[in-house]
Amino acid sequence: MKSKKLNYKGVKVNLFGVPEFISKHNSKNINCNKKSSIYYNSFLSSFGVDLPKNMIVMYDIPSEKRRERDWFRRHLKRFGYIMIQKSVWVGPSPLPKDFTEYVKSIGLQNKLKTFKLSRPYIEKENNF
Repeated sequence: MKSKKLNYKGVKVNLFGVPEFISKHNSKNINCNKKSSIYYNSFLSSFGVDLPKNMIVMYDIPSEKRRERDWFRRHLKRFGYIMIQKSVWVGPSPLPKDFTEYVKSIGLQNKLKTFKLSRPYIEKENNF
């Protein structure tokens, strides 16, 4: 009698819900046609909380590079940047050197511009 195969969140599990891992002997079940997901490097913020926001970052990353764009936005938030307009962010400067080198390596260097402000950006409160 053949047992029924169960899946939970894309992983084969037994009747108790314990994942069944593929062994070396059973490697023919691996689907090699799946497109592997791309993981990008992660960078920590070296900026303090109260640093002046004196740099504008503007970018125009096409929808074909959606993953890169989302990764870039997450890191701007992590570095303490705030969005002042769509694709225009302001925050402390300078961006970490290893971060800018990595941005170049994934092909985003000509998709963004940075501008140093002469005075720090002061966030205005919206009173409607």
